[in-house]
Amino acid sequence: QVWFAESGGDLVQAGGSLRLSCAASRSTFSRDVMAWYRQAPGNERKLVAYINHVGGTTYADSVKGRFTISRDNAKKTVYLQMTSLKPEDTAVYYCNMYPYIRQRWGQGTQVTVSS
Repeated sequence: QVWFAESGGDLVQAGGSLRLSCAASRSTFSRDVMAWYRQAPGNERKLVAYINHVGGTTYADSVKGRFTISRDNAKKTVYLQMTSLKPEDTAVYYCNMYPYIRQRWGQGTQVTVSS
């Protein structure tokens, strides 16, 4: 069973914006702490941001002030609004729980930022 399905990645120019979506299938979604992670070529997967069940958020220093994580519990969906994108934001973006469930990584969605 697929727990998380990411979408919304694209090729954008530096300074542009994108909104990623993650559709979840867990019945406990409204109580799950959800997160976005990213993995650039040749690098390890890293935490971008997470959001708890009441909307409290935490961000990596590299994206603070530019990215916003949000959730819609009725739709079982978590979002990542990305603005002021930089070439170093280029990566495959994944959603998962926080802490992540190793066996439940999805396919991810590719974000490419051109300079």
